[in-house]
Amino acid sequence: LSGAVAGGDTGSPPAADEGVSRTADAAVDIDRRRRCGFPEAVFGEGKSPGSVAEIVTALRRAKQDAFVTRATAAQAAAVRETWPDAAYDETARTIRVMDGDGPPDRGHVAVVTAGTTDGPVAAEVVETLRWMRVGVERFDDVGVAGPQRLTQVVPRLRGADAVVVVAGMEGALPSVVGGHVACPIFAVPTSVGYGASLGGVAALLSMLNSCAANVAVVNIDAGFKAAFLAGLCASRQCVRANEARE
Repeated sequence: LSGAVAGGDTGSPPAADEGVSRTADAAVDIDRRRRCGFPEAVFGEGKSPGSVAEIVTALRRAKQDAFVTRATAAQAAAVRETWPDAAYDETARTIRVMDGDGPPDRGHVAVVTAGTTDGPVAAEVVETLRWMRVGVERFDDVGVAGPQRLTQVVPRLRGADAVVVVAGMEGALPSVVGGHVACPIFAVPTSVGYGASLGGVAALLSMLNSCAANVAVVNIDAGFKAAFLAGLCASRQCVRANEARE
């Protein structure tokens, strides 16, 4: 991604010892925005509240938007001691610390859930896209058990640069959505279902065997990964559209 999309510096790579901000127990990759288009995201699970707060501070001092996944309320409280405007979403289990919530300007992604129990993973998708400053629209509870619910929203899905589909049970929804739209579909199997769903393995295998050519699959409950991939697609589409207008 270009610096215009990522908000980063597209200059020369840093010297050998630069590009890293060290905390008490982490080496924060503050050069990642230049290389990869977006800053390093923080996986909060297993980290102490103090460690998460130090990593967020390292990113913010480098003038980068900070984002923590699988975060706890205790971690959010620690972050807010230094960054009181930090946004903690209890459902998504995420923390965002950003320079305001200006209008998204990096394309548009649709997020579709099969059922309401897929909501926490979908919330992580939405919060990730907000951190990426990508426009997002969410469509809930449109699973294949009530096919008329999906057909009602298909016209709006067709305007997206990418679609993230979150589904548990048998994981059929991404294939159905993929047959209706001309954009990438990123499917997220969730650990929702009865015993034979095997904690999301059944949905994962079903999605991996999708006959829809535009469906790619991420790990079980991996909302962040699907959102990041969809956000990259949307951002690149935005760059190309801007270049075409110039």
